Amino acid sequence: MLTDRFGRTIDYLRVSVTDRCDLRCTYCIPKGFKGFEEPANWLTHDELVRVVAAFARLGTRRFRLTGGEPLLRRGLVGLAGRLSALPGVEDLSLTTNGTQLTRMAHDLRAAGVSRLNLSLDSLQRDCLHTITGSDSLPAIMDGLMAAKQAGFTPIKINMVVMKGVNEAEISPMVAFCIKHGFVLRLIEAMPMGDTGRNAHYMDLQPVLERLRSEFSLRPQAATLGGGPARYWTDANGRFSLGLITPISQHFCATCNRVRLSVDGTLYLCLGQEQQLPLREPLRAGIDDAGLEALIREAVELKPERHEFIEKPGKVVRFMSMTGG
Repeated sequence: MLTDRFGRTIDYLRVSVTDRCDLRCTYCIPKGFKGFEEPANWLTHDELVRVVAAFARLGTRRFRLTGGEPLLRRGLVGLAGRLSALPGVEDLSLTTNGTQLTRMAHDLRAAGVSRLNLSLDSLQRDCLHTITGSDSLPAIMDGLMAAKQAGFTPIKINMVVMKGVNEAEISPMVAFCIKHGFVLRLIEAMPMGDTGRNAHYMDLQPVLERLRSEFSLRPQAATLGGGPARYWTDANGRFSLGLITPISQHFCATCNRVRLSVDGTLYLCLGQEQQLPLREPLRAGIDDAGLEALIREAVELKPERHEFIEKPGKVVRFMSMTGG
C-alpha cells in the first residue's frame, strides 16, 4: 500500500481527463478565461491507463474521473471501460455537471462506472444560471434522471453552499434528494485562486445543526465512498446527508487521496503546491518499475495539511486546473 510520511494510506486517485468545461461556475473557472491546457499536453488514453495501472499495483483501489467536465473528453466511455477492467481497480466513479449525461449515462454504466457525483448548486433556474453562466438546469435535470434510469447507485448531489447566493435552497434540495433517493453533499467553498476566494464562503457547522433538528438527523456509521464527507441519516435511513468542510472542520489528518491533472501533474494537496510531473517521464519511455518509484516519491511530498486559513492567497491555480 502507498503510505505517506504521516502514516496516511493513499488509496484514492482522482484523475482529470480534461480541464475544459461547458459551464463557468463562479467558484471554479474565471469569467472569460481562455488559458486552458493545449490538447497536445493532455495525457493520452494509453498514458492515463498506465498511471492508473501503476497506482492499482501499488494498492490504490478507488479511482474517480474528473474534469473540468470529464464527459467532454472524446472517447471517455472507452477509456472508462479500459480503466474499470484493470486488475486492482475496485471502484471507478465519476464527477460531472450532468449536461451530457442524457446521451452517455447508459454507456458509462455499461463501461464499468459504478457511482456518480453530480454538481447541482440550485434547483432554481435563474439562480443556477447566475452560478454556472448558462441556462443549464433543464439539461442537468434530464441528465440526472437518465443516470437514475441507467441504474447508478448511489447518486450524490454536490452542492457548494454560498452565503447570499444559494443558502436558502438547502432545505428544498434536501426534500428533492429524499424524493428521488439521492445522497446530498453540502460543500464549503475553498479559497483556490481568485474564483474560490470570491465564492461567498459559508461555514456549514450552523447549517448542520439546523438540518439535524429539521430532519431528525443522526450520525451515519456506514461510509459512502472513499471521500472526506461526514454523513448523517434520518431516523428511517431513507436519506443521507454528507458535509465536506475543508475550512470549518478540516479532514487533513485522514486525507487518503491525490490528484492527477490532465497534463500529467500529480498534485498532493489542493491547498499546497507540492506536485510531481509524470508526463515527461511517460513520454521519455519510463518503465513500470520507474513509474511506480516516481509515484512513491510523489506521495512522500504530500504535506501534513492545507493552509487555506493561515495563507488564503497561497494557491493561485483554480479548481478546474487541479482536477476537482
